[in-house]
Amino acid sequence: MKRIAKVYLLCLSILVFGCNIESVEQSKNQISAKEESPQKEQNFELEESSNSTNTSSDEHCYSVSLIAGQHYDIGNVTVDIDGNILTITYVTNGDWVLNATHLHITNCEEDGFPTTGANNPKIGHFDYSGEHDNGTTEVIYTIDIGDITGELCFAAHAEVDGPSEETAWAEGEDFGGNSWAMYFTADLTDCDGGGTPPPF
Repeated sequence: MKRIAKVYLLCLSILVFGCNIESVEQSKNQISAKEESPQKEQNFELEESSNSTNTSSDEHCYSVSLIAGQHYDIGNVTVDIDGNILTITYVTNGDWVLNATHLHITNCEEDGFPTTGANNPKIGHFDYSGEHDNGTTEVIYTIDIGDITGELCFAAHAEVDGPSEETAWAEGEDFGGNSWAMYFTADLTDCDGGGTPPPF
């Protein structure tokens, strides 16, 4: 009987010790994953409202359609610059609202966007993002870009709700993966002139 009790205690000790090792390994993996994930840019402001002030007829440096579910033109994404301040505005039309937005801006070099090995964008790694209050139809990102000028590439993603819940992207070029994600290019030097240049 004593022998059975000793074997039982030994087995119980091994089990508890093994669980503790597994828990430590999981903690190390979680810490490692946090260290590997990119730091979000902090030098920006985010505004949201349920009363859109922008319309597609307003003059902007660049304006592209916001496409939901690959088929619905539900608003637009505009780019404007004033000195060092870059403003990107998402606006929806009709019954469509913005639940969340994700934005990433690069200098258009290869590997500028965070993507998977299959060339699909990782929106969770985009530099700018926000979740929005119910009924939000306009979201404005104001970013201090310093002395950056010239051509930039923008990936503007949104989670939207309207007649249906959909994923939305600012219209542009295909990422090349197996999703329909898109990005667009804007030359900021064109924004200094009086006219509104075409988006591509």
